[in-house]
Amino acid sequence: MARIDLDLAHAYRPNPTQDSDYALLPLQMSFRDGGAYALLGPSGCGKTTMLNIISGLLVPSQGTVKFDGRDMTRATPQERNIAQVFQFPVIYDTMTVAENLAFPLRNRKVPEAQIRKRVGEIAEMLDMSGQLNQRAAGLAADAKQKISLGRGLVRSDVSAVLFDEPLTVIDPHLKWQLRRKLKQIHRELKLTLIYVTHDQVEALTFAEEVVVMTRGKAVQVGSAEALFERPAHTFVGHFIGSPGMNFLAAQNTGGTLEVAGTPLVPTRELPQGPLKIGIRPEYLRLSSAGASGAVPAVVRQVQDVGTHLMLGVEAGGSVLKVRLHSDDPPPAVGDTVWVRVLDAHTCYYKDEELVA
Repeated sequence: MARIDLDLAHAYRPNPTQDSDYALLPLQMSFRDGGAYALLGPSGCGKTTMLNIISGLLVPSQGTVKFDGRDMTRATPQERNIAQVFQFPVIYDTMTVAENLAFPLRNRKVPEAQIRKRVGEIAEMLDMSGQLNQRAAGLAADAKQKISLGRGLVRSDVSAVLFDEPLTVIDPHLKWQLRRKLKQIHRELKLTLIYVTHDQVEALTFAEEVVVMTRGKAVQVGSAEALFERPAHTFVGHFIGSPGMNFLAAQNTGGTLEVAGTPLVPTRELPQGPLKIGIRPEYLRLSSAGASGAVPAVVRQVQDVGTHLMLGVEAGGSVLKVRLHSDDPPPAVGDTVWVRVLDAHTCYYKDEELVA
């Protein structure tokens, strides 16, 4: 296991001159020894590029990669002692499950007694103890991917285990089980795990810290709670949550905040000029007319999602999602309601970044 420090940028084209030329914009980031991390973002945001730079499959066009303080920028994956699990199963069909799991250890001439012990432990963790003598060729795709996961985890001496969307081929119920298993394995083995995904549920349930990425930039690193409660960038607010954070344009002039045509008193000192306010659907509340921190809105949609009602309301030209609380009487489409948009949960943004 190792602490991994990145201070780099990467462009696939020579002589990059603008942000759009970079697959990874200049960044400084550290992954602590024994930590569980997720790289989260939409396709093309730079997640796999970062993972391949960490593993040694790709050399960054500028900067350094360090493992425990040693410069490993041009070291091979073997020299870095990395295990990597890819999106689709990479196994030997002619071997049994046990032989596949043992292969990385036999390659390193680990004694057979240790191999049998370690293979047994990993197979038990993955609920594959009863399949050890089966040929891999006859297994379903999800079982084959469990073997790939096991081969990544079987070596206890690796610097880090890297996962590149490893649950893509897994059915939804088994995904939940494997996420839980990976979390349990991390607690037991204390390996450094870095997990790439575009699925926020996977990232937030697996990782201790999540790196949210967009357009080659890491816009926030934090816990699930931090990403939900205080998104550092409007992209994080949009991307995290279902539905994502609501945003409203605002103008701060001399201590008065105008939101959706309504003058409000802000809950804190703010920079002058144009701003955005962000608030989660869970924290919006219906209020009485003219209440402090509230703006008028017209109900455009009332949606029953089973556990609660979700309103779609229009305020100042923006559509907001409001999770209706059990003590709020449901309005009808076309009604005018007052929605409290300023409270302790409200976030303020200047140029798309959180006002600290």
